[in-house]
Amino acid sequence: MSQLISDIKKAKSAALILSALDTEIKNNALRDMAKALDENRSVILQANDKDVSEACKMTDAGELTPSLVKRLKVNDEKITGMIEGINDVVKLDDPVGETISAIKLDNDLILYQIKCPIGMIGVIFESRPDVVPQILSLCLKSGNGVAFKGGSEASYSNKALFDILTKAAASAGVPKEAFVLMETREDIAQILGMHEYIDLMIPRGSNQFVRYIQNNTKIPVLGHAAGICHIYVDDEADIDLALAVTLDSKIQYPAVCNAVETLLVNAKIADAFLPRMSKLFEDSGVEIRADRRSKEKIPKDIRTADAKKEDWDTEYNDLIISVATVDSLEEAVVFINTHGSHHTDAIITNSKGKQREFAKSVDSADVFINASTRFADGYRYGKGAEVGISTNKIHSRGPVGMEGLMIYKYVLAGNGQVVKDYVGKDAKKYLHEKIDLKYE
Repeated sequence: MSQLISDIKKAKSAALILSALDTEIKNNALRDMAKALDENRSVILQANDKDVSEACKMTDAGELTPSLVKRLKVNDEKITGMIEGINDVVKLDDPVGETISAIKLDNDLILYQIKCPIGMIGVIFESRPDVVPQILSLCLKSGNGVAFKGGSEASYSNKALFDILTKAAASAGVPKEAFVLMETREDIAQILGMHEYIDLMIPRGSNQFVRYIQNNTKIPVLGHAAGICHIYVDDEADIDLALAVTLDSKIQYPAVCNAVETLLVNAKIADAFLPRMSKLFEDSGVEIRADRRSKEKIPKDIRTADAKKEDWDTEYNDLIISVATVDSLEEAVVFINTHGSHHTDAIITNSKGKQREFAKSVDSADVFINASTRFADGYRYGKGAEVGISTNKIHSRGPVGMEGLMIYKYVLAGNGQVVKDYVGKDAKKYLHEKIDLKYE
């Protein structure tokens, strides 16, 4: 048996201990983790400097994309965000053992549906070291064990964060064995084959990376393969609002999955909107790739490339946007449902009827009205942090917080009842009465 399999088996057993810990022990561990991050800022930054230095060399050699380097970099502000995220998890209710429903099958025979941890979580991610505190804090609070495998480009940062956080958690009474850090490339192939020990896989990274994980494991995968997000500017839009929301959606942080990649503009508003929007894009360093109708509305002195067929299906993760003109809300919806990744899509309009129609018709995990696509985030949704963003239609969808790490079990509490009394000619009748009762 390899060392990794041994570690994962120990983690799965330790997760059972973790799942039974009192809420106060878990919250104290989280507070200690947040404090440890604050006290070890210099250690984290020094480790990250090593990673960024090596990553820049790889970028110069064409081995790493600039967008991955952006996700990799950690500064004091990001560490503060990590700390705030952990402290927000402390404030969340402990979901373990929460009663979802209770049904009286008969007198003294109550069926409870209660929340419980999934068990052992596998997380494979590229670049972003802030994934470690986000998911570790959520897994700890929800009673799940977790095995991390980060990209080699973030190895120093990941190890520094993992060591600091698990040491702090262990000092508060949490079993350290419940958490595993994998450090070699060979570990990826091993963990993808551990469907006997790992209950859920969460990949975080590029669409190619996520698809690779989805296609090479029997473990259920929670995630999204791409973030091709759209904004549709309707003919009844407030133009100033549309300009501000679209610009924020593109430039606030272009390297992430909830940045807008395609802008759809109603033909009736294109003359008034596109010249101003394209100037804002140009001033912000955004490359515009437009279809013929849109290009006709953009001033000739603003550099604009012709959009190609593949642009409508591309996640740029960069300061690039594709622009198309459409004739109606219905055409925009069909375009989004055809070319989008079912991640986050927005409409800009003052029409309540069109707002409702867009929200009803667009088949995406997040549908926004008059708001930036960048709001699609677990922290901004009040989840404390997120384990990832899912475009799945089972279990969890959209920015997934602690609820995505929970499942449920049924607990039947009786008083000597036997099934034979409920079958046959003189069978007792089930009550099947919903009651407001917590399992304790």
